[in-house]
Amino acid sequence: MSANHKATSKKLLELWGDNTPHEASDYLSANYKNHQMPDASGGTSTETLEEWQDLVKEFHNSFSDVKMEILLQVAEGDYVCTRWRVTATHTGKFMQYEATNKTSNWTGTHTDRYEGGKMVESWVDWDKYSFLEELGLIQ
Repeated sequence: MSANHKATSKKLLELWGDNTPHEASDYLSANYKNHQMPDASGGTSTETLEEWQDLVKEFHNSFSDVKMEILLQVAEGDYVCTRWRVTATHTGKFMQYEATNKTSNWTGTHTDRYEGGKMVESWVDWDKYSFLEELGLIQ
């Protein structure tokens, strides 16, 4: 199953880049949880499937030219760990951040857990500092 799980994790990250979160329900459990550390608004969070889909929509309403690149994947049993890079241009308000019209790229890691053929949980660690620094929001 690890090979299938790797393909699913890759597909879901590509959906993030393509702004097609509505297709995610084909791969995600109805009880899916997404743990963000840090989350975009500060602190950490655990989001339900619906909250995760709302975050993807908000991101794509605020960023254009989104490109998702898979850098590395490792799978063992019911877990897949994926290292990725995103590049996007900040063209609209995102959370508390007004549009900067700057392009940022940042990396992160998803660790996904599968159960019964569907993804049930993800832990996301990403480089929020680089994200904000390239947008000129921090120095």
